[in-house]
Amino acid sequence: MATLVTTPQLMVGEGWDSYRLLDSGHGRKWESFGPHRFIRPEPQAMWSPREDHWPADSEFIPGSDEDGGGRWTASPVLEGAGWPLSWDDASFTAQPTPFRHLQFFPDMAPVWEWMRAQLGDATEADTLNLFGYTGVGSLALSRHGRVTHVDASKKSVAQARENAALSGMDDRPIRWLVDDAAKFAAREVRRERRYDGIILDPPKFGRGPKNETWRLEDGLPDLLRDCRQLLDANSRFLFLTVYAVRMSSLSLAGLVNELFADLPGTVEHGDLAVQEMGEGARMLPTAIFARWSNSG
Repeated sequence: MATLVTTPQLMVGEGWDSYRLLDSGHGRKWESFGPHRFIRPEPQAMWSPREDHWPADSEFIPGSDEDGGGRWTASPVLEGAGWPLSWDDASFTAQPTPFRHLQFFPDMAPVWEWMRAQLGDATEADTLNLFGYTGVGSLALSRHGRVTHVDASKKSVAQARENAALSGMDDRPIRWLVDDAAKFAAREVRRERRYDGIILDPPKFGRGPKNETWRLEDGLPDLLRDCRQLLDANSRFLFLTVYAVRMSSLSLAGLVNELFADLPGTVEHGDLAVQEMGEGARMLPTAIFARWSNSG
């Protein structure tokens, strides 16, 4: 039976050559993405900035809605086709998007490391990345074997393929699928498929390729129930991240623990965070997570 660890865990990214959190405060954060610097909204940065001035190529000005709308201030950087960045052996293109992101989530770096640690020396693992976005997580997993990458956005999957080519990984056994993640998982259950690990990053709200509506609170329990059916006592992990919700990580862990009660291993939960640069650096929380791991 899986053991629930009730004490919250922290997974903290400290930045690397392609990404740094330079400063944060007053509801914003100042970051470097390779040679360029940006200012983005960050409601959880309730403290004061350490620096008085933040020189940046562009700033994202949020709209009045709560769904990520807004605009970037004018900048030549916005007019280009992006620029290359890397994490470990994965390369990818960064570019400001209309949704305040830059085509990857840097706070996921410790998650990519954690998944690799769960797979250890495995080279023939079969893993699933649901809501896979532009594929950096899939590229991180691909050194361990086969990866199935699923996202409802045709544009995101096309970018993921381009990132694989940029990384010299376009010959790796990755299935790139434009599909509704929840419907795909349900079909995989009917096919009696089995995976060694699953990562999923469902949005608070979204639409599938056929205009299907997704709401996290409604759809997550059934989706996780299907993910459980795709794993067994020999599987190694499930990792769930959730952004921008009024929810505790303990509630995520309670759901995972209920569904995984018949499997060995450990259920943990907590916060993802990014650490600022410099002396006295603070940790900026970005998301909550729940994870199941099984050392076998």
